[in-house]
Amino acid sequence: MEKKITPYKDSTLNKKAQVEQMFDTISNDYDGLNRVISFGTDVKWRKKVVQMVKERKPNSILDIATGTGDLAIQFAQQTETAEVVGLDLSEGMLSVARKKVAQSNFRERLKFVKGDSEALPFADQSFDVITVSFGIRNFEHLEKGLSEIYRVLTKEGLFIILETSVPTKFPWKQGYRLYSKGILPIIGKLFSKDKVAYRYLSESASVFPFGESLNNILRKTGFIDVENYPQTLGVATIYRATK
Repeated sequence: MEKKITPYKDSTLNKKAQVEQMFDTISNDYDGLNRVISFGTDVKWRKKVVQMVKERKPNSILDIATGTGDLAIQFAQQTETAEVVGLDLSEGMLSVARKKVAQSNFRERLKFVKGDSEALPFADQSFDVITVSFGIRNFEHLEKGLSEIYRVLTKEGLFIILETSVPTKFPWKQGYRLYSKGILPIIGKLFSKDKVAYRYLSESASVFPFGESLNNILRKTGFIDVENYPQTLGVATIYRATK
């Protein structure tokens, strides 16, 4: 079991409530800071996820921890999918997402829903594809959340995770540690309203299971054909699995 990291160490709220509070606070800064922190490489990683989904030609897609909706919007723009749903705990993040699509010609196929990844408000086998981009490490109970994803995924459906990971080879491992522990929190303090948010995002990434460790958790949950693809020297990883 991974070590539990929470955004606000002195808070009496549980992790889920703290994560919701944190993202509500940083929602207006989130997109710009992500581009700065990842040097724009997160855009390239998401493009790979979109391509995997396009090849599947799904009728329905659920993007969990959708945040400000970037990935869900790309699914609606670049596929013929009849239904795209973006789900998130944070109403602040969702309000930003809704503004992005208010005047779009695909808004009838895309909706944003406030909800809990560990208690998904959908029937069994509702979605052909489910994705989680930079959000799975924020689950309070990882295996419970994965079990819910498994439940609402159709038989033979595709599940994709894009998540930060930790480089394992010299000198990238040492460089990543310096950046994530030294530089990233400073950027967060300078540009974000929430001075601890980017410390939390850095710490949670450093202890979250990745690579074969996460593969094994997915298999334990019931997923098959589990594969992972490290990105950009291992600072992020794409995982794909089927039901």
